[in-house]
Amino acid sequence: MTGHLKAREAAQAPGLGQLVEGAAGPARTFWGDTWRALRRDRAAMFGLGLIALFVLVAAAAPLVVPYDPNRGFAEGLDDRGYPVPPLSAGPRGQAPFFFGTDGLGRDILSRIVYGARISLLIGVVANGLSMAIGLCVGLLGGYFRGLLGQAIMRLTDMVMAIPTLLLAMALVTVLRPGLFVVIVVIAVAYWTYLARIVFGEVRSLREKEFVEAARCLGAGDLRIIFRHILPNLIGVAIVYATLSAATMILTEATLSFLGIGVRPPTPSWGGMLSEGQTFFLSAPWMLLFPGLALLLTLMGFNLLGDGLRDAFDPRGAAH
Repeated sequence: MTGHLKAREAAQAPGLGQLVEGAAGPARTFWGDTWRALRRDRAAMFGLGLIALFVLVAAAAPLVVPYDPNRGFAEGLDDRGYPVPPLSAGPRGQAPFFFGTDGLGRDILSRIVYGARISLLIGVVANGLSMAIGLCVGLLGGYFRGLLGQAIMRLTDMVMAIPTLLLAMALVTVLRPGLFVVIVVIAVAYWTYLARIVFGEVRSLREKEFVEAARCLGAGDLRIIFRHILPNLIGVAIVYATLSAATMILTEATLSFLGIGVRPPTPSWGGMLSEGQTFFLSAPWMLLFPGLALLLTLMGFNLLGDGLRDAFDPRGAAH
């Protein structure tokens, strides 16, 4: 009985934020402190700006591209049938080819903008699916001890033992290549890393005093998992999602480069790099501009992820 009373008092006791609010005005929130720390990180804000720019351009693609990304133009090829360089004149009365053209006379700028849609879609949808699987597996494996937890984590270890890129290539090769297949394959290949991280965090959190207090008050396992443990994993999940988005975009580009990703003529940065190999001497812009778009996108996610990691854990950043 005494234990129940102490647990109830601990659960109902005012937190540090409430004491501060009563003594010195409005309390500072965790998310507010995180945002202020992130704003002070210039590299992270630069990365956020890059991501925002690509998102806006991809969302407004029909409004900003000068041409149909899959249409070849006679003006897009010179007298020898080679791609024309950047800033070459386009069809009469229309915009020039700002980034030049490819081997089929298609405007590279238009294809890069539409390719951003594919890359960001992979980064968001595949990442979200991978996070959902990883969180569920890590939560169950970390919280439930015994046979269930061991079986879940041994399955995770088995999947992690397979090289990720080889697993993705094998799955895409067996299945019919396409955007939906690539999204599912990348999510299936990368969920194990988050599952391992969540597993370790949950093993630590389930022994904390607030979890013991909730258990003494009669809270069930599901309530403890979703109301007490999961909120403490949000920061870890956000940082992981930001960093892994770059990995998933790069994986999609790799698969498309190898010809087993997004199928032509759908614009894909990896596919454009693959097509540019043939003209790497006569038309280097076919490699330069898609590669630069891929580089800036990956740099944006990595810079933002590093900044979020430091903002969520300022003590770790100090070291």
